[in-house]
Amino acid sequence: MLFNSLEFLVGFLPIVLLIYYLLPHRVQNTFLVLASCFFYASWDWRFLLPLLVTTSIDYWAAQRMEASLVLNEPTSARKKYLITSIVLNLSLLGFFKYFNFFADSATLLANTLGFNIGTRTFEIVLPIAISFYTFQALSYTIDVYRGEIHATKSFWDFFLAVLYFPHLVAGPIQRAATLIPQVTNPRIISSEKIREGLHLIVWGFFKKIVIADNLAPIVNAAFSTPSPSGGVVTVGVIAFAFQIYCDFSGYTDIARGIAKLMGFEFMLNFNLPYFATNPADFWRRWHISLSTWLRDYLYKPLGGNRTSTIKVYRNLMITMVLGGLWHGAAWNFILWGFYHGFLLTAHRVMQPLLLLMGKTFNFTPGLWKWFTVLCMFVLTCYGWLLFRATSLNQVVEMSIALLNPLEGIQRDLVKQVALIISPLLVVQIIQFRSGMLFFTQAKAFPRFLAVIAYTLMIYLSVFHGGQPQAFVYFQF
Repeated sequence: MLFNSLEFLVGFLPIVLLIYYLLPHRVQNTFLVLASCFFYASWDWRFLLPLLVTTSIDYWAAQRMEASLVLNEPTSARKKYLITSIVLNLSLLGFFKYFNFFADSATLLANTLGFNIGTRTFEIVLPIAISFYTFQALSYTIDVYRGEIHATKSFWDFFLAVLYFPHLVAGPIQRAATLIPQVTNPRIISSEKIREGLHLIVWGFFKKIVIADNLAPIVNAAFSTPSPSGGVVTVGVIAFAFQIYCDFSGYTDIARGIAKLMGFEFMLNFNLPYFATNPADFWRRWHISLSTWLRDYLYKPLGGNRTSTIKVYRNLMITMVLGGLWHGAAWNFILWGFYHGFLLTAHRVMQPLLLLMGKTFNFTPGLWKWFTVLCMFVLTCYGWLLFRATSLNQVVEMSIALLNPLEGIQRDLVKQVALIISPLLVVQIIQFRSGMLFFTQAKAFPRFLAVIAYTLMIYLSVFHGGQPQAFVYFQF
């Protein structure tokens, strides 16, 4: 059941909200568990089994670690439960998502070395959102192990925190420390939350339906063209940069908006990422729930910045390569992670030189900043080529084509892309200059103009949206 489907918009969501508002707190939680199970099972009821296994493992491990903490036992006493949680969760994730990838890769390597072996793969159905809910559940057991939060006594409260349908399929990846208290305590639904929730829902659907879905055919054509010219690649990659942003941030906005209508608060997942001035700044703005998860549960445990320079670079590369692998079982995702790890490392190495250049070439206020924003956007776009490519051969072919980025460029296609993304650019400039992500509250948006903007967004979403597409991050 997609957010942008009629069955969700006209059937599921209105019914859920109506019943939810009529119930007391504890019954609300029970109802949300049932509604979320129905939502998730609408793809395939079998997907519920690995989700139930994951949450059961983590609930049990957290309870045992909490008991160990109460008895003031040594760290080793609860470490075995944490290791059990991590191993079993990652084993499930590895089997469903990566078994065939590693089996195929091992077979290819063996054949390359002269050993003739057959490929052994299984028809494995990848449960939707397994990467998201595995990371969310793992953060819970790790935080309990560290003593940063207490284990929740109710399995159903924990199950709801993981299963809650707005964030289940594509995040944001919620932390137990902030979400479980919202589950266990009565939620307050204010007029301000409803107003903000509706704003996020309308803006999220507009980004997804009007911008991302209209860009999808252009992107698909560029990445399916045999031997594309540099101009085709340039336009296709830029179009994909805005498609994936509007698609993923659109989903996040809708999820956050629905949650607000029920009194929940989700973390911000995107903060104007294409205004980033360097690689570190980009990852503070893009998919924030994942980047902070990787920082807190992988990068810092590896040593983070609290070690030698060489080991810091190693930690960055390991974190980003595994972050790339998290996105999918394919070499292009690993290459994308390696590329961003390289950018983060190179930026650290070049920081003294960049600071000197900033002082030297900032002839007018803000000139250097906007130059770095443009450079970072270009670097990010090349990363999106690695991300979207369907094979390593296509990566090589399109990279070579980019050596002449304007060859064979089609002006009509450039105009079409510019027209589609222009509303986003206007809004984001307002957001950037005002510092208000709820842009209709900015001074540039008096109330009558806000009404016009919402009416126009709804009209365009209904009558001028692209061919409906599944959300890009559903595959992860």
